Amino acid sequence: MKTWLDKWEPEDETFWKNTGSKIAWKTLTITTLSLILSFASWFMMSVIAVKLPGLGFPFSKDQLFWLVAIPGLAAGFLRIIHTFILPIFGTRHVVALATLLKLIPVIGIGFAVMDTNTPFWVFAVLAFTCGFGGGDFSSFMPSTSLFFPKRLKGTALGIQAGIGNFGVSLAQFVTPLILSVSIYGASSVFTSVDAKETLNVFKDSTVEKQKEVFAALDAEVQTKILDNVKKPVLDSVCEATQSVEKAEIFTALPLKAKSKAIANANPKLAEKILNKLNPENEAVTHKKIYIQSAAFWYTSFLLILAVISWFFLKSIPMQTSIKEQMDIFKNKHTWFCTITYVMTFGTFAGLSAAFPLMIKYLYGDFPDAPDPLVYAFYGPLIGSASRVAFGFVADKIGGAILTTITGFGILTGAIILVTQGLVSPTSMDQFPLFVGVILSMFFFTGVGNAGTFRQFPIIFSENQRQAAGVIGWTAAIAAFGPFIFSKLIGNNITANGTVNQFFIGLILFTILATTINWWFYNRKGCEKPS
Repeated sequence: MKTWLDKWEPEDETFWKNTGSKIAWKTLTITTLSLILSFASWFMMSVIAVKLPGLGFPFSKDQLFWLVAIPGLAAGFLRIIHTFILPIFGTRHVVALATLLKLIPVIGIGFAVMDTNTPFWVFAVLAFTCGFGGGDFSSFMPSTSLFFPKRLKGTALGIQAGIGNFGVSLAQFVTPLILSVSIYGASSVFTSVDAKETLNVFKDSTVEKQKEVFAALDAEVQTKILDNVKKPVLDSVCEATQSVEKAEIFTALPLKAKSKAIANANPKLAEKILNKLNPENEAVTHKKIYIQSAAFWYTSFLLILAVISWFFLKSIPMQTSIKEQMDIFKNKHTWFCTITYVMTFGTFAGLSAAFPLMIKYLYGDFPDAPDPLVYAFYGPLIGSASRVAFGFVADKIGGAILTTITGFGILTGAIILVTQGLVSPTSMDQFPLFVGVILSMFFFTGVGNAGTFRQFPIIFSENQRQAAGVIGWTAAIAAFGPFIFSKLIGNNITANGTVNQFFIGLILFTILATTINWWFYNRKGCEKPS
């Protein structure tokens, strides 16, 4: 089949009306549908990881954050590759093959989660392959930029990126629903532990019984449980008891600290401890789920879209070598645009990956703790919708002003999170405001994503091949957002149970990015008004 188009002149009104428009919109439709599944499979691990402890996988808090972070790390590197392969291989080959590659994490994770003996390194490798979906963006979006005339680039890119971003919400929305559906394989027993009922178990049991049960545990298990206690509390108890015996330290902990330490332990382990304290306790509940369905359901859609991509897509004749494409790095605006896009998309993707585990580990040990997956999909949904809506706005008023507004929005949200103690909570009363602020930050990231992608083709208007390359490159660096957010947030929570330090860092970076955008692209008399 013929891959390369003979001619492509979207700025020619006659060509666009008679030939170009139909091909461009067909290409946009197919690649956007594929991009939805790209984002969904990229963030698949972030929703599955939340369920792994309850299934009996013995992964630590830090390991779970690693599983959520690795797809972002992989996507960043893979997007760099995607940035340069489009002009060489063309839209048709790149999109069709990229769609097929996503079958690797989908099928691999589906089988891995069915066996609780699957080692962590296997999950880590599969998490890396989730990055295949994240990498697609840096070839799909430049492709769209080439297919449309300047007057429609903001609209087309806003539609594709915004609707593609819905894939994150799709993964987080479908997962809780699909867990009850059997696609392949047997069900698994998911165990959950209620913090309030755990506290009641400890109230009704004697200190002697608690010490006896805890002392019977392996030393490594004892250490893991004590690691769930906030460091200031643990240090004060160690000092008061003047003991190195872990069982004695545990039983000397305040009642709430003991119950939280158990409630935050691996649910299967917590179940054994609670059953020994009170065989008739109401803290432990069981539910049969098909966790593998959260991965397997993508398979048929990926196969269909791969076939459609191969038979219906064409490629624009713009073949060039990787060496020729490297000229974008000589332009200072490549680096400025990278910083502003990390602020917008990096924050969107980072929050999307970390949001479920933030809910679990910041608010999960309070009575009536929320289910992370009930709230997680709203953020990406809002960010994706605002990206679509403001793509049209960016075409009318320019992208730079939207990016500046985004900076102020993210900055305000981060300041509220820190100053109001929402990422170092003391009660569930803070949860509604926490969710509200995070969702508002998602909204602004969508606005900024629409703004920045309208800016790039204008900033590099003298060379559209460079503009496409910059779109791919900036997206590649911003794709490290899930890795950066998940690892730093996970490290903060592990170290002190809060995320204050991370959001203080986000405040400083946002000030830098917003200042750069305003100075070079937004203020009166700026160098590159866009």
